[in-house]
Amino acid sequence: MERKQENLLEISDLTVRYNTDDAVVHAVNNFNLKLTRGEARGLVGETGAGKTTLALSILRLLPERVGQVAGGSIVYDGQELLKLPEAEMLPLRGKRISMIFQDPMTSLNPTQTVGDQILEVLNLHFPEMTRDEKIKRMEEMMTLVGIPPQRKNSFPHEFSGGMKQRIVIAMALVAEPELLLADEPTTALDVTIQAQILELMKQLREKFNTSVMLITHDLGVVAQFCDSVSVVYAGRVVEYGSVETVFQRRENHPYTAGLFNCIPNLEDDQPRLRPIPGHMADPRVEYPGCCFADRCEYATEQCRTEAPTMHVCGGHGILCHRYAQKEEF
Repeated sequence: MERKQENLLEISDLTVRYNTDDAVVHAVNNFNLKLTRGEARGLVGETGAGKTTLALSILRLLPERVGQVAGGSIVYDGQELLKLPEAEMLPLRGKRISMIFQDPMTSLNPTQTVGDQILEVLNLHFPEMTRDEKIKRMEEMMTLVGIPPQRKNSFPHEFSGGMKQRIVIAMALVAEPELLLADEPTTALDVTIQAQILELMKQLREKFNTSVMLITHDLGVVAQFCDSVSVVYAGRVVEYGSVETVFQRRENHPYTAGLFNCIPNLEDDQPRLRPIPGHMADPRVEYPGCCFADRCEYATEQCRTEAPTMHVCGGHGILCHRYAQKEEF
């Protein structure tokens, strides 16, 4: 009997560039991540940090002639995805690896009914199912995401933005994938539907041992849904660890601490929040030192001239010079 890999996904030193007419954009830089079977990992960080680019790289859906994987590897269930022929990637997309895209407005075909678009996934990956079985499965999935099955013959323009997002989620979950890449899956939803969708994804994890990579700006969603978290800044993982360890806030990367300081605390009477100063690092620039140095209150000359290394203690990693001399943190 073939033994399954312990880590469903292993990303090692992944580097992705966008070659535009104006400049080279360094979107992902030496990115490392491991995802075990059944694990839910949150990816948090500001807009432009490279989170969506990472997900598109896993599915090999980077823009043609512009997006380029400049180095590293992506191993899924023992297979190097970056070396697979396109004919072998097609059966993986949508069935074993599925993605909830961020913008439902551009993810749906305006000329097809929503029911047909969900059925398309089943027609492509489950030819052995009968037509009636596929329709039943499609209607069950629509019900699960909170849309009446009677709306299956409606077109995308007949739905609100939140309902379109739910249709996109139904398309991603209908094949019961092993790995779900969820790119801001609840952004366009109200808090009630958001809770329902997170509960649905949690049930899928428990039933099928599905691994989830949740891309979000909402630290509250990460705390509620995820087992582990990777904090991403300028295409790099600057901190990772279990949700419990990172959210204890005993030792954090300065960027992670800044994200926590942006969250209102109802117990403290603060007249203003404490935003992170400055602007996101320019992705067109290759920084010789720490890319967060210009925004960091602890930055030294070493930070600006020498790139930090990841310091790990008990499964908790921080990419910062401040922890170089610490054996425990």
